Amino acid sequence: MGSLRVLCLHGYHGSGRILRQQMEPLAGDLEGAVEFVYVDAPSLSEGDFGWWHHEFRGWERTRDWMFDLFEQQSHFDGVFGFSQGAALASLLVGLRSPAAETGGRKALDFAFAVMVGGFRSDSPKHARLYASRESYTLPSLHIMGRSDGIVPIADSRVLAGQFASPVVLEHPGGHVIAATPAIRAETALFLRRMTA
Repeated sequence: MGSLRVLCLHGYHGSGRILRQQMEPLAGDLEGAVEFVYVDAPSLSEGDFGWWHHEFRGWERTRDWMFDLFEQQSHFDGVFGFSQGAALASLLVGLRSPAAETGGRKALDFAFAVMVGGFRSDSPKHARLYASRESYTLPSLHIMGRSDGIVPIADSRVLAGQFASPVVLEHPGGHVIAATPAIRAETALFLRRMTA
């Protein structure tokens, strides 16, 4: 498998460091084949947390920060998001469309998305992003727990349904980045396909 560079987006009360720890069992099998780039939400440097708060307060700050990040970094092949980070990943997919709310910025460029315990934004301000159907034809992997008490599996299935050909992996656990043998094998297979 060739080397992939993947932007990793943490959950609401998380950080890049916490996400790295949460992903260790899953990422261990992919060492050398995938470079996982962990970042902190811009709110953390201001003593806050999360990519946004209730009613998506802070979304514009996060969106603009993401545009800056993509312009400054050399390249991301894909994005990986957990929980609120998975919802953010789905919105970044919408920002791949030149017709999206880019505010004159260059549309984001990456080729696949992995979402764990994710949900679809219900904010009217994001409806236009999700309406860019051509953006959601990229390969996507969705990992969800049947016992998730934070993001109900029904919400994760709705998010997966936003994509044209989602690969859906379910596990019996809760709101975690599962690393069962089956999840690890299927995730590695998905990422192998991204290098073809």
